[in-house]
Amino acid sequence: MDTTHTNGNRSHHHILPETTVLVVVVFIIIIILLIAIFIIILLLRRINSPKPNGNISNNNSNNKNGMFNAHSTIQINDTAGRLDMKKGCIFGGSPCSLPSATSKGVQVFTYKELQTATDDFAQANLVGTGGFGTVYRGTLRDGTLSAVKMLSREGKQGERAFRSEVDLLSRLRCPYLVDLLGYCADNRHRLIVFEYMPNGTLHDNLHLHDGRSQLLNWGVRLRIALDCARALEFLHEHTTPSVIHRDFKSTNILLDENFRAKVSDFGLAKIGSDKLNGMISTRVLGTTGYLAPEYASTGKLTTKSDVYSYGVVLLELLTRRVPIDTNRPPGEHVLVSWALPRLTNRTALEEMVDPNLHGQFSKKDLIQVAAIAAMCVQTEADYRPLMTDVVQSLIHIVHTLTSGSSTSSFRINKRVSPR
Repeated sequence: MDTTHTNGNRSHHHILPETTVLVVVVFIIIIILLIAIFIIILLLRRINSPKPNGNISNNNSNNKNGMFNAHSTIQINDTAGRLDMKKGCIFGGSPCSLPSATSKGVQVFTYKELQTATDDFAQANLVGTGGFGTVYRGTLRDGTLSAVKMLSREGKQGERAFRSEVDLLSRLRCPYLVDLLGYCADNRHRLIVFEYMPNGTLHDNLHLHDGRSQLLNWGVRLRIALDCARALEFLHEHTTPSVIHRDFKSTNILLDENFRAKVSDFGLAKIGSDKLNGMISTRVLGTTGYLAPEYASTGKLTTKSDVYSYGVVLLELLTRRVPIDTNRPPGEHVLVSWALPRLTNRTALEEMVDPNLHGQFSKKDLIQVAAIAAMCVQTEADYRPLMTDVVQSLIHIVHTLTSGSSTSSFRINKRVSPR
């Protein structure tokens, strides 16, 4: 009797620990499952929520002109080379479908219509020539003043440049890119019609010896630099994948009646990699003096290649020197190699500035702009800044000018525009 009772007690003592362990294990498993479910819910919410773009929102807060819609991102189908605006228009939140040839103000012209608009491409209406064609001033049937570019290159490269420019500009809407009004693909004729920019190219205003550079005072030059930086920021960071201009230079920067700048000529533009800092391999095309070293030597193209070209243009604005000038003394032929060591030397920096500025600038602002230029033309692409960083730096400088005593530096000489 006593033995049975003792054995029963022993069995009871063995059962209790096993039950307790089982309860604890089940409880732990439940906790782990709950934590896992919570983590999965968080991940799903993050994936499904719209991805914020801090740069765009930040730029909007600094841009009183409503430069971009904060939640607009242009999605580019890289394989087809087409743009798909799935997130809304640049200037509004309504959905946009892929534009047809006649949507968004883009018209299809006949060759005869453009012949009439330019007075049969009269020499008097010639406003410029470039690597891809000749540009004429024209008046369309509705009275709109326009610039008509007649492409001169034949063959696959010319056709590719024509299609690339029309395709991109019919979809990229930004106040710092030249507006595409229409095009002509009549038989063998290939013409593109743009908005007319009465003050011509930045190159002509800086480098032609006709007094035009006198119109570009310090404030005006900074606004041009900021407009161009915003154009590249839009191409690089507000489109997915990015768009690489590949031929950014002073002849492709056009000035309106108020000397505000817009970037033009997208014949060589490339759709960039959709990977962060990704590069693409392509033929080396562009203009000597503006080509980034790594692109010129290897054909590896990234958005940082455009940043280098932008730095060269910024040096042009500072010095009024062309990128390559064999008429200069030895050691001064290449603008970047001549300017780079001087950008960090205050005395040399002031000496290299365009004499036409007559010292009418803040030394502090000059040092800051020189620092931006020095970073942009670094030999190593990784050391160059993003265009968003350049924009923010220039906004600060321009804001200082407009809010300080230098407001008059933005006023344009009342001389009649040469164009």
